[in-house]
Amino acid sequence: MQKAHEMIFAGFGGQGVLSMGQIIAYASMIENKEVSWMPSYGPEMRGGTANCTVIVSPTKISSPMVARFDSAIVLNQPSLDKFEKAVKPGGLLMYETSAILNPPTRDDIEVYSIPASEEALKLNKKQVANMILVGAFLQIRPILKIENILKALKKVLPERHHHTIPLNEKALLLGQQLAKELEHLVVH
Repeated sequence: MQKAHEMIFAGFGGQGVLSMGQIIAYASMIENKEVSWMPSYGPEMRGGTANCTVIVSPTKISSPMVARFDSAIVLNQPSLDKFEKAVKPGGLLMYETSAILNPPTRDDIEVYSIPASEEALKLNKKQVANMILVGAFLQIRPILKIENILKALKKVLPERHHHTIPLNEKALLLGQQLAKELEHLVVH
């Protein structure tokens, strides 16, 4: 039986961190899993720090409060500094390559550096960097099906942005491909 997966998405406001968690949460509901999504952000919103804790579980979730995570996906140095220690031994830490000056040092977790911003610029849309990271994450930890992430996008994105869904799908698949290439080259 699958166990609960506790994760945190963290970065600056405006990087799509809360959206990443929302999309995972909606896709979990589509797959009839129990889910908890708990956002946290500074008063300044854009440019301030933001994170969200997401729990995906096949059974009831007793508490949305989590101190140690199975996975952390971070998009800036302050988030890495804050949450690296909170990843459980054997867990996953994924970070956006260009945003990190001091890479993680732990050797008891899997660490992946994903050049999401660089790849998003190649797609001419820097805003899809977060979806590249979601795709990479789900390649390494396949807790949800990509087709349900796409269904969730339709719920999370305002209708005026639905024209970006094909681009977001391309970003998801690109993230999966990047992770496949890195899976045997785990960075420490």
